[in-house]
Amino acid sequence: MELSPGHLEWDDVDPARHPFDHAAVARVVRSLGPARRVPTRPDVPRGGDVMAAWTRSTAQPWADAMSHALAEHYGRWVAGWRWSHDEGDFDGGPVGNWCCPRDSVTTPEETLDQVVAAVCEWREWLESLAGRFDAYPLRPADVDEQRILWERVAHNLIIQVTDRTGCGSGWYGHCHQVLGWFLRRWGFPQDRADELVTEAIGGRFESWTGPDPVLVEDVAERLARSLRPDDVERPAGDGPPDHLRAWLAVRETVPWHEARQDDTDPPLTPSRDGAAEDIRTFDAAVDPARAEGLLAALARLRADAARGAALDFGLIQGWQQHVLDTPEPPPLRTRPAFAKGGRERYGIGPDTRARLDACLAESARDAARPLPLTARAARACLDVCFFHPFDDGNARSAFLTLVFVLARENVALDEVGLLRRVSFRADDPRAGLTLARFIDSHLASARDGAAAPGR
Repeated sequence: MELSPGHLEWDDVDPARHPFDHAAVARVVRSLGPARRVPTRPDVPRGGDVMAAWTRSTAQPWADAMSHALAEHYGRWVAGWRWSHDEGDFDGGPVGNWCCPRDSVTTPEETLDQVVAAVCEWREWLESLAGRFDAYPLRPADVDEQRILWERVAHNLIIQVTDRTGCGSGWYGHCHQVLGWFLRRWGFPQDRADELVTEAIGGRFESWTGPDPVLVEDVAERLARSLRPDDVERPAGDGPPDHLRAWLAVRETVPWHEARQDDTDPPLTPSRDGAAEDIRTFDAAVDPARAEGLLAALARLRADAARGAALDFGLIQGWQQHVLDTPEPPPLRTRPAFAKGGRERYGIGPDTRARLDACLAESARDAARPLPLTARAARACLDVCFFHPFDDGNARSAFLTLVFVLARENVALDEVGLLRRVSFRADDPRAGLTLARFIDSHLASARDGAAAPGR
């Protein structure tokens, strides 16, 4: 589940779509699994190596597990509870009741109180935005007559975001998001809303700097002038969307060869198994049984990699039996699947398994058509994401697939957090190379760590 608040769209957070009981938040938070395992901050200097190690190994995974548990209960919209001001867990957010695991995880009771306050603060911000969006009867079809009104609302929203975030590090990211939400609320497609806001801002907002009144006026005016009634019209489709088909089309257009080529580097065995460590911290905090299943699947995966097994559905099916703790390997789904809150739909057909196997086979090193290891690992991971072969646990299966492709070529990572905390749209042509870059970043970190003195 994607838990980065910067990726939330209006449909994800619209309060009208997601009921919420403010009075029950404290009870809900304390009923969740992570609430029974809140770590206590050690009595050491905050800027020292011991605190940094504790934050990385204990506090950060706990906060991630709490985000996951909250999202399981409330939905993805709640991910913003950690979007603090300035340089917290995520840059430039509107939340003041949470900073980051290092500073906000103190004693169990204080920590849970801060979680409750942060959840409520984030929800109240969303409700206030919804109220501002709905305060005026804007009609995209009449945008020419209402252009001044659209401009005034956009202007006021920018001011609200600057006040709420304090214009710290990366505040403009949330401002861009809120303006996009505003357009989305009134019927503009998400991609078009993003494009219009990007053009209006023009890269002129900066970290740690509040925009002057002239700039705010100009951005709001540019945005209002760029709106067109026909932007909200959507062509009639021939049936429900199939995002698996969209991925397969995008997959053929990605310049995979542009990913960093590091296949000539020596085998990489870091000082710690990042995949296992992440499971023992993050997944165990969510559910110990979940962690046990993933660790069993990881052990089987590494054995399969050591013998050079070919990657296909049957192989990941064996891992998935451990992931889901089923008596038999779970079968290929037989119905269309949905993800991202129902925004993506993956079709199914008689040739789905054969097409999946053909795609996964391309993860092997091919001397005739050489591709970087990072590209092959990223592509196989996204194949599993968007083929969505199982009724449950597909994100875990995709992560294991990525680890397998690396392990088959004697490469392991000492950190995997970024690879497990992001998600991509099936129709995004940038997804493949972006994920490949993330893998490369982790590889570089692992190689630096393995080469460090004393390692």
